[in-house]
Amino acid sequence: MRTINLGNSSLEVPVVAVGCMRINSLDKSEAEKFVQASLEEGANFFDHADIYGGGTCEEIFADAIHMNDDIREKIILQSKCGIRKGMFDFSKEHILESVDAILKRLRTDYLDILLLHRPDTLVEPEEVAEAFDLLESSGKVRHFGVSNQNPMQIQLLKKYVKQPIVANQLQLSITNTTMISQGFNVNMENAAAVNRDGSILDYCRLNDITIQPWSPFQYGFFEGVFLGNDKFPDLNQKIDEIAEKYEVSNTTIAIAWILRHPANMQPVTGTMNVQRIKDCCKASEVSLTRQEWYEIYRAAGNILP
Repeated sequence: MRTINLGNSSLEVPVVAVGCMRINSLDKSEAEKFVQASLEEGANFFDHADIYGGGTCEEIFADAIHMNDDIREKIILQSKCGIRKGMFDFSKEHILESVDAILKRLRTDYLDILLLHRPDTLVEPEEVAEAFDLLESSGKVRHFGVSNQNPMQIQLLKKYVKQPIVANQLQLSITNTTMISQGFNVNMENAAAVNRDGSILDYCRLNDITIQPWSPFQYGFFEGVFLGNDKFPDLNQKIDEIAEKYEVSNTTIAIAWILRHPANMQPVTGTMNVQRIKDCCKASEVSLTRQEWYEIYRAAGNILP
């Protein structure tokens, strides 16, 4: 598995992260096989959140990997906190309580990365800074990041937080390309020209923040996958054509399309299927040409100005 440095840190991570949001859909044996298959592919970066399965996903993962000190040092664990029922909460108290609960469920003493899960408009960044300082000094969290935040929200945090923001999880797939499309349509009057995210793609590149695309196979907001979907005939025809050339699956090409971007993104998979996680990891070995990247982009219905 090809690796990159996460943000401006020295932490070396695989270019494909294994999302564990749906691991509670597997029985114990299936979960063990899935985790083992991921590790065999070099995908030792596992992404969690305290809300996934109400916390059960972290517990199931710890059981599936048979967590112990030796195994812990061979994997990279990321989790997220801040989403509560009907609200967001970036208070110092909630962050600290959440991390303690996450560590208990994962049966570990530390997280490699903690992300703030979506923005909280009531955030008091001074409290976040205090929480991060305590978590870092205690050794409970080694690196910090955010999810679904725009440049000004990150800048507000950075005014108070001394730790680097190493990652930002954002929705991106071949059919959800807002952050890319607005960059093509500067000074245009069409819908794609609307800057909906404050140029977050360029901001993250300028500030050495790794973008972690979530739902890399979804269209809309969890409306379904685009691969093999009759709603996207031109896109699937083009992906299948390129997949045949490289002798890989359409899943591999969908991830390779994201990895081809020079921002050095780290897509977060969501599959719990052993073969599909292998296909996702295979993408690290495929380098699409510029022409192929643009052909896929246009086949999804995107129009270049």
